[in-house]
Amino acid sequence: MDIIGIDLHKRESQLCILTADGGITEQRIATSRERFTAVFGSRAPSRVLLEASTESEWVAQCLEGLGHEVIVADPNYAPMYATRSRRVKTDRRDARTLADALTLGAFRPAHRVSADRRHVRAELAVREALVRTRTRYIAIAKAFVRRDGLRVPSSDSHLVAKRVAALTIPAPLEAELMPLFAILEPLNAQIAAADRRIAALSDHDPAVALLATAPSIGPLTASAVVSTVDDITRFTSAHHFAAFLGLVPGERSSGDKRRVGRITKAGNSRVRYLLVEAGWRILRSRSPETAALRAWALKIAARRGKRIAAVALARRLAGILYAMWRDNRVYDASAIRGPRSALDRAS
Repeated sequence: MDIIGIDLHKRESQLCILTADGGITEQRIATSRERFTAVFGSRAPSRVLLEASTESEWVAQCLEGLGHEVIVADPNYAPMYATRSRRVKTDRRDARTLADALTLGAFRPAHRVSADRRHVRAELAVREALVRTRTRYIAIAKAFVRRDGLRVPSSDSHLVAKRVAALTIPAPLEAELMPLFAILEPLNAQIAAADRRIAALSDHDPAVALLATAPSIGPLTASAVVSTVDDITRFTSAHHFAAFLGLVPGERSSGDKRRVGRITKAGNSRVRYLLVEAGWRILRSRSPETAALRAWALKIAARRGKRIAAVALARRLAGILYAMWRDNRVYDASAIRGPRSALDRAS
């Protein structure tokens, strides 16, 4: 069976084909369904390795439909590039490196998220882009209002235009703000529509409903976690799960020196941001069901500050969500352990 490494790019991709008789063929083709079908459609079933990227899923599905075995590899797995020279990097060398890695078994398969959850991730990405746009426009509008000695009362984002309209503002300022507010109204409508679509998709996912029983974890955060993780059995422990989300401290140790720094921020930034926001909500909450978590976090805040406490709380929330999903159990506040006393630690 032939071994094929593909270095995928947006417009053109590089192929390295290692044939069963020891031959090597290198080819550059356009990254399109038509070209992949033309090149691979008449080939005997082969093993193909390509890196996880924006194009990798549709290319993998295309090649699998043509009868080939396709492996989408984790690009963060360093041993996969062991045969690549550090001094010279080209697409040809990268494709050959992937082919060699497949031959040697020096790769780590990336998890391929199911189609339904990829759709939820896309909806979340669209919503995030809309919200960021609205946030930027609101910041500009509030800055213009402050420039004229006025202040916009605190409110939800979708009400800012009404709060500004209620102020007595000069005609020039009104003309400056008009283009922004003309865009804000349809933006608010699109964000509300995105919320409804995500809620409808989440209603049919029992994992989302399960995780949403945790404090400060609403349908949006639960949907982001589930659509990113897809399969909780991929992880062997809560620490492994938190590391996947980039919520564990980075480490650069050597010999007798151990250096532990800030969180790695690996993985999906949206999920990490939402979990940190959930941590802040728990810190500010007065709900009895979050009392143990809040007391634990406030003890950290007293030593390290509230920002670090919120991140630590996000990491602990990740562990709680992992256990809930793994065991298929709703959140139980009585099972959450509070801060340990000095006597408990000594024993």
